[in-house]
Amino acid sequence: LVARGYGWHADSGVFSTPAAGGGVAAVIDQDRPNFLVSIPTAYVLIPLRIHVTAQTPLIAADADETEILIAADVASAAAGITTQTTVVTPINMRTTTAGSCPATVYKTMSANMTNPTLGVELARACRVADVNGIAANALWGSLDLVYEPVSPPFLVGPCCLYVYHGGTVATTGFVNADFAIIASSLVTGLS
Repeated sequence: LVARGYGWHADSGVFSTPAAGGGVAAVIDQDRPNFLVSIPTAYVLIPLRIHVTAQTPLIAADADETEILIAADVASAAAGITTQTTVVTPINMRTTTAGSCPATVYKTMSANMTNPTLGVELARACRVADVNGIAANALWGSLDLVYEPVSPPFLVGPCCLYVYHGGTVATTGFVNADFAIIASSLVTGLS
């Protein structure tokens, strides 16, 4: 698919600067994803590889939580997005290919969008703090998630893939996403 020009790449966070966004204090808030890929009717999204790195601060209290969630709304494209977000222009993974990506990609949502129905949970990573002593002196360690499915789902548009990172403490992060987008006519009728 990549060799034919159907592969795309998009990022959230750049170099050593993580992306913020999400809910209050960067908690996971369903209507404020940190990254999304929205697919219109007549296209299919195939997630190839999504790498999420969460930058977690010091633990504030015992049982604090930080997590990463990759999920999809398989019935609707993203809706209700305001100007309080950043549009991302995906690059084709075959760099000599001309043309624009049929998906709409956003990062760093800082206002509510229409609440998606997360009908498919694709991947999750979670860490819960368990401290013996003073929580403010404890570190989480790293929280990373690489979603690279052997048999990726074919998310038929209209649909949307969402990436969240957050928790009970402010958690910023990075997202690197590789995905393919093909015309749905290429898969209809297959059974």
